[in-house]
Amino acid sequence: MALREITEQDFEREILQSELPVLVEFGAEWCGPCKTVAPELEAVAAELEGKAKVVTVDIDRSKMLARAMGIQSVPTFVVFHQGQPVGGRAGALRRAELRALLEPLLPRAAGALKPEEVAELLRRGQVSLVDTREAAVYARAHLPGATHLPEDEIEGRLAELHMLPGEPVIYCRSGDKTKELADKLAQQGVPVSFLEGGVLGWEAVGFELERPD
Repeated sequence: MALREITEQDFEREILQSELPVLVEFGAEWCGPCKTVAPELEAVAAELEGKAKVVTVDIDRSKMLARAMGIQSVPTFVVFHQGQPVGGRAGALRRAELRALLEPLLPRAAGALKPEEVAELLRRGQVSLVDTREAAVYARAHLPGATHLPEDEIEGRLAELHMLPGEPVIYCRSGDKTKELADKLAQQGVPVSFLEGGVLGWEAVGFELERPD
């Protein structure tokens, strides 16, 4: 999807008055890195459609705006929320880095817990981790103290979930499958938490896995 270019004339309406968080790329037609990052930026815009806006500003066509924002190099990315700049970075960022700029401002799915939140609840003994991946994968490595309960069996074994010593937190490889499962269980009146980003998210922030000998 082509990104919309914002000018000085519609900056206030489209960005400062936006109800959604806005990621603004300050770039230029002559900027090589801007062309490199364009597909990444478009992918983020597609992924977050309805949750956030992603737009561009050409610093040559909106010189006063670029000057007012103190843009020193292109591309520079600035996030606006409720009419205020709340963060930003310069350089040719990748999709994950661009999304990370918006992540704190995005609405969270019901039951979603970040790795840091899960680690703290685990430290307090308030949660029990449930690995929903295949048995062989679980046997190789899993989150500390996790119980194994395959995804396709959970709905028939709900009693086991609630017999665990702490509130159950389900997880999979990337978080997508357990998000869907949590949504499904919530619709059945059985709300359950899940780990955002799954095993990959857990390792990405530096937490270790248990690897049985």
